[in-house]
Amino acid sequence: MFWLKFVLIALVVFALISFVKFILRKTLMIEKVKKEFFSNNYINELHRQVDKWVGRLTGLILPILILVLINNEALHYLLIVGLISTSLLDYGVKAFFEYRYSEAPKQAILTVTEWLLVMTAVVVVLQLGVLGSF
Repeated sequence: MFWLKFVLIALVVFALISFVKFILRKTLMIEKVKKEFFSNNYINELHRQVDKWVGRLTGLILPILILVLINNEALHYLLIVGLISTSLLDYGVKAFFEYRYSEAPKQAILTVTEWLLVMTAVVVVLQLGVLGSF
């Protein structure tokens, strides 16, 4: 039952993100940029290098937070804060490079909106306990 709920929530969030992006594209006249599915779309070489360091930092921080959580369950909020902050760093770097160096700087608006919607969905799901005890 967990996986059914998880897939349903993921589909709803994906549909919501797609709908909001569509509305923002039409309202703000943001052109659609062709991107390959499941690929890293770097703006330039510096973006690739910075994103590599962000990935390494995330790969270092999250296992440490998981170990802290294993040793002290009272600090479960640290994992959530870590996930939010590392995703903010990742999306923030992407939005910065889209805004500063891209041919279509308005894409940064869509990136920030996507991050806000994903984080809102995560917080709502965790607070409502939709997936069970967590």
